[in-house]
Amino acid sequence: MRAIWKGSISFSLINIPIALYPATRREELKFRLLRASDLSPVNYKRVAEADGKEVPWDQIVKGYEYEKGKFVVLKDEDFKRADIEAAQSVDIMDFVDLDKIDPIFFDRPYYLEPEKRGEKTYALLREALKQSGKVGIAKVVIKTRQHLAAVKPEKNLLVLELMHFSEEIIDTKELKIPGSPSIGSKELDLAKDLISKMSGEWQPDKYQDEYRHALMEVINKKVASGGKEVPTRGTAKKPTNVVDLVSVLQASLEHAGKGKVTKRKPAAHHKRKLKKAA
Repeated sequence: MRAIWKGSISFSLINIPIALYPATRREELKFRLLRASDLSPVNYKRVAEADGKEVPWDQIVKGYEYEKGKFVVLKDEDFKRADIEAAQSVDIMDFVDLDKIDPIFFDRPYYLEPEKRGEKTYALLREALKQSGKVGIAKVVIKTRQHLAAVKPEKNLLVLELMHFSEEIIDTKELKIPGSPSIGSKELDLAKDLISKMSGEWQPDKYQDEYRHALMEVINKKVASGGKEVPTRGTAKKPTNVVDLVSVLQASLEHAGKGKVTKRKPAAHHKRKLKKAA
């Protein structure tokens, strides 16, 4: 795996040389827009709204719309004035209790690997964070953008998890959230029993992207059949209006008691590469 960034973790007088690696990947299927008549790929053009004419790249500038239909143009030097020095450092400003941070602030994790001469200090920080239950809150510049981030211990690793700034979190005041509706003790007990019956150990491999697998299955069948239509599956269940909550909970408990539903494993043809048509 190739490091996407190299630098150091720094706090007070401590400096730990590290390399940054992505901890996740997004498995998305990519599609091209085609003309239906001959499957010719469709390309996009940069067209001005005023007259519909195509605009070459050398005539395009960046503008910020400060009012509807009113723009201020920003040049390269304007971006440089606002640019933050891209020091190759994860600068820890504070250490805070992990359980005091709302999970909604966390965004994207990266693995941190110690570089040469940084192994002992890396391990020291990892163990100190584990035993204190704290994480380091830092700022880091990646690809010209400054991020808020948390340095967290994860088993034998240190993880850098990018975070949202508080101004990026959308206020929930406009949402219609129920306050304290009248919930009967029987309803609550049944709901807790249902949660208990459906509880188990966290097994991340158990959960699969079923939509992506099913779509790959459709694609492979169409490739194998020379592009012909394939039979469609049944439609998804429609939500029903819950009138008698107690009876629905009791029925759910009976269903859960019959054994947990196991997710089907993805077949061999659910891999990224398409099978060759037979």
